[in-house]
Amino acid sequence: MRRHASLAGMKEGRMSLWMMIQAAILGFIEGLTEFLPVSSTGHLLLVGHFMGFHSPTRTFEVLIQLGAILAILSVYFRKLLDIGLGMFTDARKRRFVIAILVAFVPAVIIGGLFSKVIKAYLFNPFTVCTSLIAGGLILLVVDDHKFEEKYDDVMDIPILTALKIGAFQCLAMMPGVSRSGATIVGAMMAGTTKRAAAEFSFFLAMPTMVGAFAKDLLDNYKLLSTNDMLLIIIGFVMAFLSGLLVVRGFLDFISRNGFRPFAWWRIAVGSLGLIGLAVFR
Repeated sequence: MRRHASLAGMKEGRMSLWMMIQAAILGFIEGLTEFLPVSSTGHLLLVGHFMGFHSPTRTFEVLIQLGAILAILSVYFRKLLDIGLGMFTDARKRRFVIAILVAFVPAVIIGGLFSKVIKAYLFNPFTVCTSLIAGGLILLVVDDHKFEEKYDDVMDIPILTALKIGAFQCLAMMPGVSRSGATIVGAMMAGTTKRAAAEFSFFLAMPTMVGAFAKDLLDNYKLLSTNDMLLIIIGFVMAFLSGLLVVRGFLDFISRNGFRPFAWWRIAVGSLGLIGLAVFR
C-alpha cells in the first residue's frame, strides 16, 4: 500500500524529511512547467500521486504557483514598472492594461462558479493523462497550421481579441489542459505570432494566478497548520527558482522550435501515466 504524505493530516505530527523533499520536487516541477504548454497542475497531480503526496483540497498545488508568478515579476519588473507609470499618459499602454484585465474576466466568472466542482470531480490522474494526450495532439495540429499573423507585439493586441484569449484560458481549469497552452493557442488563432502569444500568456498569468492564490488561501487558510505552511514555503521557493529558468528562455525557444517538443512531451507523459495507473492500481 502506498504511504500518503497528507498535507492536511499532519496537524500535530513532526514533519519528515521525505515530505520536505516531496514539496521541493513538486515546487521545482511547478516552476518548470507553469509557463510551458504542458500543464503544471497535471504534472503536479501525476507526480504527487505516484510519490504518495496527498493534498486533500489541492491547496498546496495552488499556493505554490505564487512562486512562479514572482519569477515573472522579477524578469519583467522594468517593463511592468514602465507600463504602470505610463498607462495614465500613454494610450497604448493603457489599452494593454485594460486588455489584460478584460482577458482575466472569464476566469473570474468561471472559476468563481465552478472551481469547487472542478476540483472535486476532475482533479484525478486519469483526467490528467487523457487531457495531456489530447492537448499534445492539438498542439501538433496547431504547430503545423499557418495562422494569419496580425499582431507581432503583445502591446498591440486589441481588447476584444484579449477577451477571446481569456475565454480560451478557461479551458485550463480542467487539469492537464495547460493554462499557458490554452492561452497561446487561443492567441494564435486570434492572429498573434507565437512569441506574442507566449508573452501575452505570461502577462495574463499574473492576475489569474494571483486571483487563484487569494481565493484558495481565503477558502482554506483555517485548515492549514504550521507544518502545512512550511511545505508550501519550500514548494514556493523552488517554484520561483525553476520558474526563473523557464521565463528567461521560453520565448526564444518557441520562436526557434515551435510547440512540437512540448506536444510530444505531453503525449509521452500522458501515455506513461496511463500505463502507471494500470500497473500500480
